[in-house]
Amino acid sequence: MSNQGSGQNISNRKAQVSGWILLAMLMVLFLGCSSPRAVITEGSQKEPEQVEPETPSEDDSADEEPPGEQLPEEPAAPYATYTLRAPYNNLPETPREFRGVWIATVDNIDWPSEPGLSVDHQKEELKTMMDRAVGMNMNAIILQVRPAADAFYHSPFEPWSEYLTGRQGKAPEPFYDPLKFAVKEAHQRGLELHAWFNPFRAYHPSADSGLAPDHIKNLHPEMVVQYGDYLWLDPGQEKVQQYSINIITDVVRRYDIDGVHLDDYFYPYPKRMENGKFLPFPDGHSFGRHRKRNRGRQRDDWRRENVNDFIKRLNSEIKLIDPHIRFGISPFGIWRPGHPKQIKGLDAFNRIYADARKWLQEGWVDYLAPQLYWPVAQEAQSFPVLLEWWHQQNNKERHLWPGIYTSRLQSKSNAWPEREIEQQVQIARSHPGASGSIHFSMKALMPDGNSNPPLAGLYPGEALVPATHWLTDSLPKRPNVQALKMDDQFLLRAYPDDRGEKEPWLWVVKKRYGSHWEIAIYPGSQQNIRLPETNGHGTFTGAAVSLVDELGNESEPYLIREISIVPSISW
Repeated sequence: MSNQGSGQNISNRKAQVSGWILLAMLMVLFLGCSSPRAVITEGSQKEPEQVEPETPSEDDSADEEPPGEQLPEEPAAPYATYTLRAPYNNLPETPREFRGVWIATVDNIDWPSEPGLSVDHQKEELKTMMDRAVGMNMNAIILQVRPAADAFYHSPFEPWSEYLTGRQGKAPEPFYDPLKFAVKEAHQRGLELHAWFNPFRAYHPSADSGLAPDHIKNLHPEMVVQYGDYLWLDPGQEKVQQYSINIITDVVRRYDIDGVHLDDYFYPYPKRMENGKFLPFPDGHSFGRHRKRNRGRQRDDWRRENVNDFIKRLNSEIKLIDPHIRFGISPFGIWRPGHPKQIKGLDAFNRIYADARKWLQEGWVDYLAPQLYWPVAQEAQSFPVLLEWWHQQNNKERHLWPGIYTSRLQSKSNAWPEREIEQQVQIARSHPGASGSIHFSMKALMPDGNSNPPLAGLYPGEALVPATHWLTDSLPKRPNVQALKMDDQFLLRAYPDDRGEKEPWLWVVKKRYGSHWEIAIYPGSQQNIRLPETNGHGTFTGAAVSLVDELGNESEPYLIREISIVPSISW
């Protein structure tokens, strides 16, 4: 019985060898005649262009892994192709909502958690915050880079910030550029990064290391005045305005930021003296020079015009350097008491000389984020009432993204419940004139280690930032896509239609499983996108890929109609 079995095994092996030889001959013929095939859309029969691998720039750090997966440029020839029959006439709309968060560095409110941390610790803290933002499906970081005439980046004009290294003027050791690092980390995650500047504050009383020799107070004391415990650059001096504009435009030139952001500090908030009166701002010298040239204008009007002129000039100079950089301001949430009628509170127009309504109506900003830091039910400063009022002033239809006081979740007294923040986000989301919101600040969104992460379900799906259509007159071209399948996975290889185009900012992939459409957003640097063959909704039945530019404009989708099956060895 054993000899008979041995004979049968030998015969079987011969048959298997013959089969493998025949298969090898067929494969040689097949591979000799075949070439890689791209996905074919309606009316398209041409071969895809070959994509050149990206060459790392000299600025790339050698110890940081590149985003995305590095795969061979030439996939093996397909065994076969098959056609997808997804109904592309019912593609879902891509959701849009600005989901921003401020990361404040002054007084180490958010980052770094304390001054003088090691460089590695600083980097890990910032990456953890960005990972949290991505985990919440947020899409923008607003990072404070100039808290008080100092710098969280390598500035040729101003000293390193005390809040970074523990001593003003001291560079990080080992050296790194925090803003450059932040931009790279944010973009690898598909997050926008807006650089936040304080244009006129020159010293904050929380700092205690003293002023560096190259601080503006020491270099040009005539440009700086003291107001209470603060030092302030005098906005009434033309050279002060130009100095701050030069600081900001230097960053616009040298860093790949997505926006320039100013908060509510132009002239300082008024400080009461012991006698109950407001401490006057000491700008008599600059106002006196102005009066000699322009008699008749009141000081309050002159101060407002100083701020207006600064904002108008700054916006113009930013756009001359890069017309795609968005410029936004987050003013105090009340323009004037009585506007609308029920509103009471600080008069920003007369007390801090901020005419934010004018900035919006003149189109000097691309977005306005009024700080609506009050509860929905607080009648004298009602969140929805103020939001509607700002919407009514927005005659040029700029972005309106209200600031939300999320840090009140952690207040030691009179803390807000999470439902207050959720309600405010929902009000902004459903309002026809608002297209997002910004949270102050990042610390309030971080898990504290003792409880579940706050506001975990606030943003249930991914969304694009609203498009800034007035800064461009063209839309990006539809991309090219190769669609490959091996085993139980799909690979979409996306690249711009024109090789000369700038790297895409984002990819939007709409994928269909069973009859269910899903939307995913990927960084533009991630050229290779993997999809499973099945998920909880069923089997993969179709996909559409679009390209998004730096202003949020989305191309027409590339519709996946054919899949090329490739052997395992090429994966």
